[in-house]
Amino acid sequence: MSPKIDIRRVTQGWLAALAVGLAGCSRELPVSRPASVADAVAQTSASCRECHQPQFDAWAPSDHARANRPVDPRVDAAALAGLAALDPAAQPDFILGHRPLWQPLIPAPGGRWQPHELAYDPAKQEWFNVFAGENRQPGEWGHWTGRGMNWNSMCAHCHMTGYQRRYDAAADSYRSTWVEHGVGCIQCHGPTTNTHANKANPPPGGPQPPFSGDRAKMMQTCAPCHARNELLTDRFQPGDAYHDHYRVVLPVDAATFYPDGQQRDEDFNWTSVLLSRMGHAGVTCLDCHDPHSTKTILPVTDNQLCMQCHAAPGRKLPSGVVATAIDPLAHSKHQADSAGNSCVACHMPTTNYMQRAPRHDHGWLSPDPLLTKELGIPNACSRCHGDKGLDWNIAKADEWYGTKVRSRQRGRARAIAAAQADAPHAAQGLVDILHTEDIPAWRATYLSLLPQTSGAALGREAARAALQAADPLERAAAARYFSGAPDAGELLRPLLQDPVRLVRIDAAWALSAQLPAGSPARKELDDYLALTLDQPSGRMRLGQDKANRGDLAGAEAEMALAVRWDPHSPPIREAHGFVLAAQGRAGEAGTEFYRAAELAGARGGPSAFRAGLAFAEANRMTEAENSFRFAVHCDPKLDRAWYNLGLLLAQTPRLAEAAEALRQAERAAPAEADYPFALATVLLRTGDRAGAQAAAQRTLSLDPTHAGARQVLRAARP
Repeated sequence: MSPKIDIRRVTQGWLAALAVGLAGCSRELPVSRPASVADAVAQTSASCRECHQPQFDAWAPSDHARANRPVDPRVDAAALAGLAALDPAAQPDFILGHRPLWQPLIPAPGGRWQPHELAYDPAKQEWFNVFAGENRQPGEWGHWTGRGMNWNSMCAHCHMTGYQRRYDAAADSYRSTWVEHGVGCIQCHGPTTNTHANKANPPPGGPQPPFSGDRAKMMQTCAPCHARNELLTDRFQPGDAYHDHYRVVLPVDAATFYPDGQQRDEDFNWTSVLLSRMGHAGVTCLDCHDPHSTKTILPVTDNQLCMQCHAAPGRKLPSGVVATAIDPLAHSKHQADSAGNSCVACHMPTTNYMQRAPRHDHGWLSPDPLLTKELGIPNACSRCHGDKGLDWNIAKADEWYGTKVRSRQRGRARAIAAAQADAPHAAQGLVDILHTEDIPAWRATYLSLLPQTSGAALGREAARAALQAADPLERAAAARYFSGAPDAGELLRPLLQDPVRLVRIDAAWALSAQLPAGSPARKELDDYLALTLDQPSGRMRLGQDKANRGDLAGAEAEMALAVRWDPHSPPIREAHGFVLAAQGRAGEAGTEFYRAAELAGARGGPSAFRAGLAFAEANRMTEAENSFRFAVHCDPKLDRAWYNLGLLLAQTPRLAEAAEALRQAERAAPAEADYPFALATVLLRTGDRAGAQAAAQRTLSLDPTHAGARQVLRAARP
């Protein structure tokens, strides 16, 4: 009558650990590495100067123009002398960045360049460590010599013109090429034809201009480098649709964005614009920024930039939306010339990245001290009035603005935070907010979070409806929701013909095992998988695809390589564990799952639980027990870990400890009938007939047909 230990075979499956890089835009251009920066200018941006002198003059001193450059011995001599004193081995070829800091690019084997961890502050004329107290070590993915900081893969797309990575996977080396250093004219406008500037013999219809003029499409040309995203192709051209070439990162991961959408990690603004009411209303980058100088088109002092739209009666945007008319003094309740009367100080607070690079948040959110108290989300009020205390800030914000203006923002933040923690009723909260949300990027975020909740099935109808949504972000999120579902083929096969590549790829990923070799969907997915084979996340993803297609040996080889390249990544360790388990190598799988749990720290409970199952399957019971204990230490609400720990202890037999573990399982999940039944069997073995009867009765109240519980009741009678 005793239940058997719940050791379930850990099999491979689709893991939703999509790689996220800081990839930017690449170009299909006839490129060759210039012999010097003078040659590069002669070939490219300088050739535009004759006809476009004002634009060239605005661009030339900009951060775009100087985003990457060769070392200039005359200009850089003093700074590099300081670098040599700190690291004599550092001999840079190039300089990455311009203001407010730049990093020396150090050549490395295999055609690589690596941005040094020491950066130069030209204003203060001093060197500093961009990682500060992180203490990154050689051999780590994120060390300045590691793959995570490789210029060819992580930086050059956005700092060079006409860049092509040219990675050789067999040799693990690069033959990278480019047209010119920095962000030049053709990077944003596209290559011109030979007849573009032929004034003497113009082609029929006049000169063929490069891409320009369409503000919405121009913004999508800014987005690749001003977004945290992932490459879908390396063929983006100015004027192309962003979602055909990139996967933008949404506020799904708690370490990347705050639950209200504020930037937490280095996120580069485009996601924030997509999430914002202003972006939804049609505001573009060019409404605020000059594209050539990159400066704002009006000063932010006296709120001039913001008031171009928000001064009474409110400017009508191209989308037809009329901007809300605002009187800054009446709205801010602060004196003119004070920080509290500044639109950007309150609605676009800055965060320092790389220690000395302050960047404005572009979500234009309302500061809300209450969300700071509830969820730890920063607010602009406390930045200035921290000395008054959080409760004072909450009271003052409510007194001045009430709660209505922030109710939508609070609803989003609470729903997302609950989903990230898989709190009770989190799935229902996401489904409820989906019904009222009108911004597609937020809707895609909720759909992306649903599969991470224990009540994911509640979102099925909403996700099914989203398969037909107008916005590709929603359709792609819905495709990911149905990955692994029994009817995924029926639901997602039509999306293999979707007009947007992002949607096609997510549908193809979900149906990978069903795609015929040589089919357009298979080829498009294979091309996508080949893009990031220079990174451990790319190798992991290729391994996942091989596992889904039944090639476990090939999958394990890719996973093992990913682990070698990044031994400190919990998702990679866990993915490797799944493949090992599917091969019947349960003990090795347990080791990988346990290492993933150690690396994840307080969030390692699920991995530790899987380690316990795998070790138990391998009959390594001491390691299984340690794993289950580690799991419940990380997450005391992990009921299956308590349950399996109790079953294992009962087999030892340590019945008193087993009974306590099973009580903990029942407390964590009181609606699960297995737990009181297992407790009843243990109490019966200890001679506690009354306790056994009570536990069996609780089992029957949850499952009246439970034969085992009735058997315990009969056995427990005096």
